[in-house]
Amino acid sequence: MTETLIVGLEVHVQLLTNTKIFCGCVNRFNPDAPNTQTCPVCLGHPGSLPVMNEEAFRLSLITALAINCEIAHFTKWDRKQYFYPDLPKGYQISQFDLPFSHDGWLEVTSEDGSRRKIRINRAHLEEDAGKNIHDETGRGNDSQVDLNRTGTPLLEIVSEPDIRSAAEAKSYLEELHLLLTFLGVSDCNMQEGSLRCDANINLHIGEGDNKVATPIVEVKNLNSFRAVEASIEFETKRQSKIFAETGRKLGDPGVSKETRGWNANTNKTTAQRGKEDAADYRYFPDPDLIPVTVTAERIAEVKAALPEPPATRRRRFETKLGLSAYDADVIVNQGKALADYYEEVVAISGDGKQAANWVTQDILREMKERSLSIDEFPIPAEVLGTIIQRVVGNKITNKSGREVLSVLLSEADEDQKIEVSRVDALISERGLEVVSDTGALEEAVKAAIAESPKAVEDFKAGKQQAVGAVIGKVMRLAKGADPKAVRELIIKTLQEM
Repeated sequence: MTETLIVGLEVHVQLLTNTKIFCGCVNRFNPDAPNTQTCPVCLGHPGSLPVMNEEAFRLSLITALAINCEIAHFTKWDRKQYFYPDLPKGYQISQFDLPFSHDGWLEVTSEDGSRRKIRINRAHLEEDAGKNIHDETGRGNDSQVDLNRTGTPLLEIVSEPDIRSAAEAKSYLEELHLLLTFLGVSDCNMQEGSLRCDANINLHIGEGDNKVATPIVEVKNLNSFRAVEASIEFETKRQSKIFAETGRKLGDPGVSKETRGWNANTNKTTAQRGKEDAADYRYFPDPDLIPVTVTAERIAEVKAALPEPPATRRRRFETKLGLSAYDADVIVNQGKALADYYEEVVAISGDGKQAANWVTQDILREMKERSLSIDEFPIPAEVLGTIIQRVVGNKITNKSGREVLSVLLSEADEDQKIEVSRVDALISERGLEVVSDTGALEEAVKAAIAESPKAVEDFKAGKQQAVGAVIGKVMRLAKGADPKAVRELIIKTLQEM
């Protein structure tokens, strides 16, 4: 029987503002000093009044436009009422029936390598709750509450149930994470809770009029790409097994939605509670906050200032700079800073493919070995571009270019400032310039052949690989010679002997 996986993701993104969404408390991750970033407003003391953080709304507007949402010209605030220890007011200020944005989409890469659009139902702004801290030592059952996070600006991005595999869900989340960091609206640090995800999962079983659905399960607070993928894989198997054994389906008496948690230690979901409906939250308009209006002129202004999104940048790297889809992915997926570095290297070197080879191989390897980000990397893009330019212009070989880079990295380790002029100075000091004097190259080839009687004998016996030993000697005698030209000249000389 045909089973189709149906997944929708709710992604919660903490915004990079200086202060919280409705008060002046600092917006900063600070688990070492709990309950020190609070005030009467975010604690919900009687008589305290919230005031909207305009920067939080601006960052939300940037994000919504970047994920191709329609922007509402009028939006209001609502109280979502529920009772947890980490929600001091007893309600969360959110948006219910009039979110500020709706009907967007995000392009993702499917498992077969094709790209398709996942529709986005809405993106709305709300305040975050605090954090419950549970004793995980096994010595007790104490739980504590840290309200530092209470009131942090939170953007909730809700997809339509368009995702059809665990891998595609991971791809969607990775692409959204990358876009948000490109925009600079959030640091998206999943370990600190800056980006969290809830996955709504069920199966459609059968075809046509006989199709039925398993009960929808919402897996809460997934805080890694792997957790999202693994929880969906687990739920797919669990729901399929339960349906095969019981036939329970959505719509049956007593069958309702369910909220489950993900246990990364056991790689299983566990039941938490029944899934709430909107009516359970008793939404009503917040009487303390005025609605927000957005003009068409402001929307156009923000849209015009949007940076180039990752998906568009990948396509441009492929179509304009001749990169493979793989190389474009590697560069862009490292983040905006590396993509900007690469583009500067291309501008100076004049060769997109060569620049991609150096950046994806040499630079990323050195960054990994040195545990550095591209912003900390000691070789400026202008310097790398100049090295590649000398290679492309046949002034030096690729091997010599890498020697220059290696020396520059050593000098940077000694706290020397790396200047562009140092590239040509090193080429001159080390005699790395490609030998263009054919007479000098011919003399070097003759000398190397004279020193290699065994290699000559092997070559004449049909062993083409024997020229390797001769090439090595020529390269030592004529430093900077082009290996390809050297090989051709050696073979020609040996054939004429």
